[in-house]
Amino acid sequence: MRFRLFAAALLLAALWCQAAGPKDDFGRDPRRSAGNYQAYPDSQLPSLTPSPEGYAPFFINHYGRHGSRWLIGNYLYDFPVKQLELGQQAGKLTRRGEQVLDILRRLRQSAQGRDGELSDIGAEQHQRIARRMVQNFPELWQQAPIVRARSTVVIRCILSMQNEVDVIKSLCPDAQIYTDASQAEMFYMNYDDPTISPLRKSAYHHFDEFKARHVKPRNLLKKLFTDAKWAEQNIAGTDLMTALFDVVGNMQSHHQWEDTDLYDLFTADDIYWLWAYNNVRWYIFSGMTPLTQSHVPYIEANLLRSFIEDADRAIAHAGCSASLRFGHESVVLPLVCLMGIDGADYQTTNLETLDRHWQSYKIFPMACNVQMVYYRPSGDRPGDVLVKVLLNEHEATLPIATNQWPYYRWKDVRDFYMDRLDRASYPQPNIQ
Repeated sequence: MRFRLFAAALLLAALWCQAAGPKDDFGRDPRRSAGNYQAYPDSQLPSLTPSPEGYAPFFINHYGRHGSRWLIGNYLYDFPVKQLELGQQAGKLTRRGEQVLDILRRLRQSAQGRDGELSDIGAEQHQRIARRMVQNFPELWQQAPIVRARSTVVIRCILSMQNEVDVIKSLCPDAQIYTDASQAEMFYMNYDDPTISPLRKSAYHHFDEFKARHVKPRNLLKKLFTDAKWAEQNIAGTDLMTALFDVVGNMQSHHQWEDTDLYDLFTADDIYWLWAYNNVRWYIFSGMTPLTQSHVPYIEANLLRSFIEDADRAIAHAGCSASLRFGHESVVLPLVCLMGIDGADYQTTNLETLDRHWQSYKIFPMACNVQMVYYRPSGDRPGDVLVKVLLNEHEATLPIATNQWPYYRWKDVRDFYMDRLDRASYPQPNIQ
């Protein structure tokens, strides 16, 4: 019975991916194609399943990315401007090209001195996440709850943490909140494993080849330049296209620019293939692919152990109500793959069909987060500790059997992940 329910859940997840594929999503809202630059999509979050009968939540384990930010590196703002200025100086810009150049110059000026910093929208995202965390699990925040919050040492992450804990404190004045940001905890908050970089580099040629096959700047250059032959000889078309796509995608990070829509510069096919290229790049960088010996997600082994250890302490001592961690998408994505959340541990070497099975934009928008919410029987009733996982505040599936999804027995979850961590040395891939 339990196996049948597990199989049914996997089937429903597969059907959901097919019904709401990337092309459909981008047709409804091209901003979703921005991938890791996408603003946190919390305008229509689903209602959560009520607590199991006789159970109440008592602890939250959490890792969240910083909120929306300015782009990292002045080059990303500067390069498209300089490319279009070449056309302007040669008298080769279309009217639309002149308009785009003006917008990009003003955007570049706005970004001066704000390299990678948290944006106004980024701060608001974390305020809303904290408010919903309190509203969704009110039992956690009663009787002077203890909250332990940690951030990486990057300022946008520290400010994201501060925006969340400020809201928690405003809603729960008796909360005891402890914050920290220290190099001493980077071994699990943002670990740099020296064995991972060579694995990634060994596979980089795959996404370069994918880009050469599918990312074609011809239509973009026609919209920006009056002379196609001149543009082909003088403009770095593919580089301009990918850089401009990043700038356009990240404009949704700022109130000042969120209503400035430049997606008309790209055809529907352009948008799809630019996203698909980035999807392949992130899969190689973070996914459970045999192209990197299926090992990269294990860079977050220390973080997953931190989740397990904090849960064990909360179960044994019933002290801490929430363990909150704030960092980066480059941590969230491999963590989700390591945990196999919603099938993110998918393994393949076929990058041409990756988009049908593995879609990073559903995992790591700005402010993306993993929440593990733990439940125990109320009063003195006997029963197992249960847990459910939220990915960006959506109830998620795990590669573990259960007869009451979205709830899983914590013992089953813990045993599964401890076994996966014990086999962390290059597990045998299951290639599809």
